[in-house]
Order: sequence, then C-alpha cells, then structure tokens
Amino acid sequence: MNHSALSVVDHQRALFADGMMLECGVALPRMEIAYRTYGTLNADRANAILICHALTGDQYVAERHPVTGRGGWWDMVVGPGLPIDTNRYFVICSNVLGGCMGSTGPRSPRDADGVQPWGTDFPPITIRDMVRAQKRLIERLGIDRLFAVVGGSMGGMQVLDWASAYPESVFAAVPIATAPYHSAQNIAFNEVGRQAIFADQDYKAGRYWEDDSIPARGLAVARMVAHITYLSEEALTRKFGRRQRSTDAAAGISSPFSDMFEVESYLRYQGSSFVNRFDANSYLTITRACDYFDLAAEHGDNLSAAFAGSPTRFCLISFSSDWLYPTAESRVVARALNAAAANVSFVEIASDKGHDAFLLDEPDFHRTLAGFLAGCAEHAGLA
Repeated sequence: MNHSALSVVDHQRALFADGMMLECGVALPRMEIAYRTYGTLNADRANAILICHALTGDQYVAERHPVTGRGGWWDMVVGPGLPIDTNRYFVICSNVLGGCMGSTGPRSPRDADGVQPWGTDFPPITIRDMVRAQKRLIERLGIDRLFAVVGGSMGGMQVLDWASAYPESVFAAVPIATAPYHSAQNIAFNEVGRQAIFADQDYKAGRYWEDDSIPARGLAVARMVAHITYLSEEALTRKFGRRQRSTDAAAGISSPFSDMFEVESYLRYQGSSFVNRFDANSYLTITRACDYFDLAAEHGDNLSAAFAGSPTRFCLISFSSDWLYPTAESRVVARALNAAAANVSFVEIASDKGHDAFLLDEPDFHRTLAGFLAGCAEHAGLA
C-alpha cells in the first residue's frame, strides 16, 4: 500500500498503553485502534451504533477515503436520512485489530521506539480479539451499551461475536451476509490468495517493508480471486458477458492475447487498485482470523449455547445469489437463535448481485435495515 500516504493520515486514534492479551496467549505491549465517528452521541449515551467492516474495508465508512480519494464504502447506507441515519444515531467504525489503516497490525511499530514493524512476527489474531479491542474502544468513548452492532461478511462475524460475548452491551444486532464459521470452500479461496502472496518474489518472507517494496503481483491476484467470490454469475454476465476489448491494436501488435475480455480488465483493475491501499501481511493475518472463526466450537459445538439467555434483538439478512455466505448459513444462525429463545427476525433479500449486494444499491435491503432499526429505536425509547 501507499505507506507514505498513510503516514500523513490524521486518524482518530485510541491508544491503550497497557496493550491487550490475545487469545493465542501473546500480549500486545501496546495497542492502538483507529476509528471514525459520525453524528452526535445523545445525553444518555444510548444512540451509538458500531459498524463492523468486512475483510478489506476500514473505518472510512461514510466519507472520502484519505488514501484512495474514493467515497466511503457504505455511503449509501450511513448518513443523514439514510438507513443508518446520522441525524439520529452516533455511528462508530473502527479499523480492525490486525488491519492497516491505523490500528495495531503487522505494519505497526513493535516497540516504543517506533522503528521496527511487527511484520510476520505479528501474532495470530481472532475475530474475538478484534471484538475485544472494539469493546475497549467503546468503553474509552464512555458508552456502556450499544444501541446496535451492524456489519456484513467478516463484519457480520464480529456482530455475532459481539452478541455472544457481550449480550448485555448490545441492544440490537444486524449480521448481514455472514456465517458462524467459514466453509471449506471459503478457506480454500483464502488459501489460494495467501499462496499467491507467498509466491511473489517481492514478498521476501514477509520482510518486504525493509526496502519499502510490496508484493504487488501476489496481492493483486489474491484480491482478484476474492473479488470473484463477491459477485454472482448473473452479475458478471450482466456487467461483462463475453465482451472483449483490444489491448494491442493501437500499437499494431497481433498476438493470441491481443484481445482481453472485459471481465479480465475489470479484475486486473480491482487487483492493481487494491495494492495501493492494503498491506499484504495484514491480508494474511485477517484472512486467517476469518478461517479460524467458529462460534459453535467455542460452545461445545452448540451454536444456540452461544446466545443462551440473550436479551439482544437480532435481524439476520442474507442475499439469494450470495454463494460465498449462502442463505443456508444464515438459517443455521436463525435456528440457533430460535433454540435459544432469542428475539430474531430473518430476511432473505432477492438479488442477483451476489455477496457484494450489501454494499450496492439494493432498496429492499435498505428498507429492511432502516425498518428494523426504527422498530428497535422505538422499543429502546430513543427519541
């Protein structure tokens, strides 16, 4: 990623000088969490919504990104008058532990001198570690109970973990396009991406930062592979079909690869733009955290036990064409919540846009989210 650009970003930061003990048994001597807030916290500190970002997201949910210059990744959902209405709610989004947009991760200084980064010595982290770090941040902000925790994909895993680990601190939970564990197929796709990074000669056993280089080819391929899983066949066909574009005609070159399919061009763009904003070691760290997440395993392989006695109100949302986290996996969570006698709603949104539908213009999804939050706000007594 563009580390020189990142170094001048003025993040909101919370420094925890006492660090945090991770689930793996390694203690971080110090921990920093970068975050952004939108809206105003009310007098009762009861209107806070935590948004948990997905694998390659960050805290810039509803504003121009300081590195890429692009709009916020959820600016269709978060803002004045939008489903997560910043005129009504105080919205918090933090960069996950292990990330590369200001929170402590592989690119962070290992020692107080700030010279040597953690690199590949950064300890393995879990979704629970991410959530515990977020809990520390919420407490630092003086908030005892969140009105809602909302997130899609890996963010949805964090939502499930929040509701399980801190049920009294979460009034409402919205896990979107997610699952209580990664399937073998998901793990396989992540491993292909990781191996692409390892195979890049510029990866240099994870010490690429020593000469300020990046394993751009490997990281781009990892992003391309992952991005295919975010889309559906229908979306790819509608957007690209088998259309081609000539790449060498202007130069008078003829070769078997002179014509590139438009979908190839799109994936190459996704890959090349990704390497300018994401760190390879962070990608390895976070994908591993996703793969090891298994909420049922933490409760004797009984998923309903993870939510026993929960006072939290749940709204599970899936998308009909999502083959990365298919609706069947949301149903598993819904059944577990029902078995735990939790207050749960479940909605499958008809969409042909695949997993990424929650990031796109999907009116039914937006209405569902806005309606659920409005209903919860009424029950919570929010004006």
